Amino acid sequence: MERSEGQGLSVFDLPKVELHVHLDGAIKPETILHFGRKRGISLPADSAEGLSQHISYNKPLTLTQFLEKFAIYMPAVAGDHDAVRRIAYELVEMKAKEGVIYVEVRYSPHLLANCSVCPVPWDQKEGDLTPDEVVNLVNQGLRDGERDFNIKARSILCCMRHMPSWSMEVVELCKKYQNDTVVAIDIAGDELVAGTFPEHRKAYEEAERCGIHRTVHAGEIGSPSVIREAIDVLKAERIGHGYHVLEDPGLYRELLDRKIHFEACPLSSILTGACDPDYRKHPVIQFMSDKANYSLNSDDPLIFNSTIHTDYKIAKQSLGFTEEEFKRVNINAAESSFLPEEEKEELLSKLYEAYGMVPNNPS
Repeated sequence: MERSEGQGLSVFDLPKVELHVHLDGAIKPETILHFGRKRGISLPADSAEGLSQHISYNKPLTLTQFLEKFAIYMPAVAGDHDAVRRIAYELVEMKAKEGVIYVEVRYSPHLLANCSVCPVPWDQKEGDLTPDEVVNLVNQGLRDGERDFNIKARSILCCMRHMPSWSMEVVELCKKYQNDTVVAIDIAGDELVAGTFPEHRKAYEEAERCGIHRTVHAGEIGSPSVIREAIDVLKAERIGHGYHVLEDPGLYRELLDRKIHFEACPLSSILTGACDPDYRKHPVIQFMSDKANYSLNSDDPLIFNSTIHTDYKIAKQSLGFTEEEFKRVNINAAESSFLPEEEKEELLSKLYEAYGMVPNNPS
């Protein structure tokens, strides 16, 4: 899949909302090279194009193989104060250039830290960047990006399925930085890690108690039971991906009735092996047919060598999207965003105006 060259080639040039993009999956190759050189960390190539050939791919792999890509480049940026702030700033710049006016970016504070985290990730030596300071630096980068690029950016802090011992600290960081860019908690990582650990459950109970919004990666490669657990046990308000919900018609109907939001990522769903590579069988077609509450998102554009335009092109060319459906899914995204109500209404007003639509009448 070719990287989209810019806004002008988009199939939908109007303002967009993106709810599911990973900070550590949206780093510029040039930035990785810069910090690799600065810190003396070996990388498999010394040019942006060469590095992309090692990191990015365009044929389906398994989710586990996809996750292994992060180990190639994360040692170059994790644990570095300047790098963490810069990648947040550059993500906001990237999204503004794509015509996104509101983005929720997610990340694991622990995977960018090298201090007060056990184990220290990416085989780093212990340093002085704690998960708390990671969040502070990301917040600074996002705020600076908002100021410079006329876009609103908020963040979601991720628990990791395989590291339940981190989860209570994640929710405490959500509480500390609530509405200082941080708007929600998530669980990411390999869904095939069995069961929901008590630590994840406790973290989500605390999040609900404190009014912190909740989303969960579920039903990407996992069974519908993972989605059921996310909804019933973790009280998730949105589902990251959720494609395999269609294997349980009863659950699917329940989530349709409850208007639970699915954060769909078309290109990602094929390249991680989550969905059949034949787009004619893609779950988003069913979501569209049923007027489900879902959005379109890029997930990890560095690894998929993509932009949000890539997913929109797929939606139009392979999934049968009309301009009306593009508008509808962006209204869905705004309505299902984790912004406070007043800010959400402002965002919706901007979309309605740009789309030439009457408020509260998205059809």
